[in-house]
Amino acid sequence: MNIREEAHKMKLAAPRLAATSGEMRNTALAHIAEALRENKEAIFAANKTDLDNAARAGVSGAVVKRLKFDEGKLESVTEGIGQLISLPDPIGKVQLARELDKGLTMYRVSCPIGVIGVIFEARPDALIQISTLCLKSGNCAILKGGKETAETNRILFRIIYKAAREAGLPEGCMLQAELHNEIDELLGCDGDVDLLIPRGSNRFVRYIMDNTKIPVMGHSDGICHIYADRDCDMEKAIPVIIDAKCQYTAACNAVETLLVHRAIAEEFLPKIAEALKNAGVKIRGSEEVSRIIPCEVMGEEDFGTEYLELIISIKLVSGVEEACEHINRFGSHHTDSILTENDETAEYFMQMVDSAGVYRNISTRFADGFRYGFGAEVGISTGKIHARGPVGLEGLMTYKYRITGDGHIVGDYAEGRSSFHFKDL
Repeated sequence: MNIREEAHKMKLAAPRLAATSGEMRNTALAHIAEALRENKEAIFAANKTDLDNAARAGVSGAVVKRLKFDEGKLESVTEGIGQLISLPDPIGKVQLARELDKGLTMYRVSCPIGVIGVIFEARPDALIQISTLCLKSGNCAILKGGKETAETNRILFRIIYKAAREAGLPEGCMLQAELHNEIDELLGCDGDVDLLIPRGSNRFVRYIMDNTKIPVMGHSDGICHIYADRDCDMEKAIPVIIDAKCQYTAACNAVETLLVHRAIAEEFLPKIAEALKNAGVKIRGSEEVSRIIPCEVMGEEDFGTEYLELIISIKLVSGVEEACEHINRFGSHHTDSILTENDETAEYFMQMVDSAGVYRNISTRFADGFRYGFGAEVGISTGKIHARGPVGLEGLMTYKYRITGDGHIVGDYAEGRSSFHFKDL
């Protein structure tokens, strides 16, 4: 398969997909959900092959957890599709209506980005989330999943594409790339591919950014923090921290660093250390922390580490100001949370922490498109341009200006025969 040729065909198909009705796209999503349920045994069998291959290759437990696609994940993704169907059609929304002059009107209207290439990690559920989000938003999607789930991805793509076509969506609305060398071909498709969304390691995302002219949206690291303030409720705080670290350790929104106010360290550290130990979490801490609880002593620069394992860093700080400074220095601008009952302190934290998600008294694991009510997400963006945080339907849209007149020419305005009288409609 020649990715460049296929991408060019998709570019031509993109306006046809964008012109489909919201009803047709919702029907396609419903067909996809039904087809996934009907073919679940074949999907699980393919996934077992991937899991067996991973076991023979000695893949780590954290990665294997991402690879697995079972009844629970099927239920989750089909629920997400249902949520997507319930959301309003994002295409054709009038964002601005203005009369420039008599008979000369301008409308800014939402429209899909066009052709989106998504290169994602070894998570079969990610393929379903990404493809259905792209279809709902009217975007053509080129999908490249991880080789560790090649069998699962292949059958999922076939099921989804077949259901979409049977529902009337145009040929070329989706394409699956399977070979590793096709990534480099995809990076050269500027002019046909409008946006790339890479999901993976820091090194991988940086490689994508450095080797393409196509705009790139996404994030590399997920170095998330929780700050336990002097005014935190300790009984409330401990379950939040354990959830953020252990509920899904390999996720990019799992907490990696715990910051603790010195005023509560003597009382709080032994309690949280016991809870972490019971959950199987290894503690690394500053020398100051090691004088209060047993831990592996770490250097200051090590706080920039993303573990994605049952390991957590702990540091003591003098207050919310130092906590914010630490987070802005070592964090990845992904998601950070403060545990406090003090409104003023919480407001300072939310204002000063420069991250896509800033939380109060909740786990960082809430950073997720489904949990935000977006139906799903194509990824999480830590940048500030176009989209930030979990990228759902809104992040996959852009807009165009539609202007209608009746023979109007600029010369009349330049020479004073006509004048603008801007009026919002």
